Amino acid sequence: MKIGITGATGQLGRIVVNKLKEKVSADTIVALVRTPEKAADLGVEAREADYDKPETLTKALQGIDTLLLISSSEVGKRATQHKNIIKAAKQAGVKRIVYTSLLHADTSSLSLAGEHLATEAALRDAGIPYTILRNGWYHENYTGSIPGALAGGAFIGSAGEGKIASAARADYAEAAVAVLTSEGHQGKIYELAGDEAYTLSDLAAEISKQTGKDIPYTNLPEAEYAGALTSFGLPEGLAQAIAGWDVSASRGDLFDDSRELSKMIGRPTTPMSATVADTLKK
Repeated sequence: MKIGITGATGQLGRIVVNKLKEKVSADTIVALVRTPEKAADLGVEAREADYDKPETLTKALQGIDTLLLISSSEVGKRATQHKNIIKAAKQAGVKRIVYTSLLHADTSSLSLAGEHLATEAALRDAGIPYTILRNGWYHENYTGSIPGALAGGAFIGSAGEGKIASAARADYAEAAVAVLTSEGHQGKIYELAGDEAYTLSDLAAEISKQTGKDIPYTNLPEAEYAGALTSFGLPEGLAQAIAGWDVSASRGDLFDDSRELSKMIGRPTTPMSATVADTLKK
């Protein structure tokens, strides 16, 4: 049985491949990537699979039994790209697709939700057995801002007192591996999030505690936060998107207390404090 992983050289994909190698033989894993040369260090077969070149996809998926469709990183192009690969999977005879979607995609106000919902609908329409992993936020989405917070003396955002139930990227990778290597997940939708929810004020307090510096959380209006991100060099569209995601967090869109993720991986999710500590070591 061959397992194909799209986006295998991405941040989540690399962790999935490495964790999957602990459970199954490396020769049953296929990295589906735009540039196979970049996957050389993964120690598995790599095939060219470009979402924007449908002619590469059916060929790349030949002989794949189970496909992990890790959502594309190109926001705005995802729905079309994902439909291309689902169509190719059907043509290639893929028997099962596992897709990384977004936490509570059907009710979320996050701007990302629409493309995930479109992909979920395409999966249902394709008639291939599927499992949907609705992943919450990664700790790393916020800990990436720690160096800037330390430099600026404050952690800024627009999430107010919204509770965020994020988990480490590795936790979500482990969940994907658990589903890929076990039965009984057909047609299921899993809402995956961290065990411990926190506010950005809590996160700022954790950073302060671990660094010994006073790093308060400063909540900004959405437009002001987007402007600050732009001033740090982020493209305007991305800055506006990030600020909008924080506003969604303030509405509770990144909160979930079902603990489905920790049940799936058989252990508590990684505490945010551990990811903060890892970030500060770098």
